[in-house]
Amino acid sequence: MSPINKEADLAAFEAKVSHHYTDNNGTKIHYASIGDGPLVVFIHGFPDHWLTWWEQMNALSANYRTVAMDLRGYNLSDQPEDEASYTPNRLAADVCAVIEDCGEKDAIVIGHDWGGFVAWQTALLRPEKVSRLGIVNLPHPWAISRELANNPDQQKASGYARVFQQPGSESKLDFDRLSTWIHDPAFRSRHIAAMEASNRTGMLNYYRVCFPAEPYQERKDTPPKITVPVLIIHGMEDPYVLTAGHNGVWEWVAGSLTIRTWPGVGHFVQQDAPDRLTAALSSWLGETI
Repeated sequence: MSPINKEADLAAFEAKVSHHYTDNNGTKIHYASIGDGPLVVFIHGFPDHWLTWWEQMNALSANYRTVAMDLRGYNLSDQPEDEASYTPNRLAADVCAVIEDCGEKDAIVIGHDWGGFVAWQTALLRPEKVSRLGIVNLPHPWAISRELANNPDQQKASGYARVFQQPGSESKLDFDRLSTWIHDPAFRSRHIAAMEASNRTGMLNYYRVCFPAEPYQERKDTPPKITVPVLIIHGMEDPYVLTAGHNGVWEWVAGSLTIRTWPGVGHFVQQDAPDRLTAALSSWLGETI
């Protein structure tokens, strides 16, 4: 895909957003905000930061208050290095802190990659805080466990995660090489600066604490069913997260479930197909069924 420089549009967007900080039990969480209306909270993945959602935020802000947070360990949020700071409960509590700081009792929560994991966990652990759940390229946590235990293709695709779980793997984080998925040079320069401002240990603690470790075992406990509307979007050219991970997700969702699989789109959907993603989110948010 040829690079498209969106510097003028990106700079205009940056001039319109406001920046805020909230506190979760002593950990400062940064988020950016634009628009008015029902609250939509966007959560980025690895290696990324809040600005990855700028095109969706900009478009949807006509009808919603769109907020994008920096996960703990990243960019402008606090960056604890202890593994105990990266449990699912603490990550979900960060999202809840943002929602409450915005003056709302709940929000539409949308996450990509590790942000998808955090979004799933927020819906599972704090269901009263999530009115709708949007997931981009990240299976249900129980499905991740199942696929790693039973699917050799997913085991192979997750080889990088096993590397990141190892002590000292911080030295393997080359942010220039890890930014090849970015098509827009204007965003790429900002992205690399944000990654250099992040904490490598904090970033990898998501893998060390929340990603299954060998020997892989399928979870046998039963998760609570998610009762709100759920949208799952999956770029099928994702080499890291395979589509089989979404099989059976309907067993864990009692609310309306929409699954969209997009051929020709990779892991970073918001870069590969930003307009399509925005349109899909807008359509889903407008549904009343």
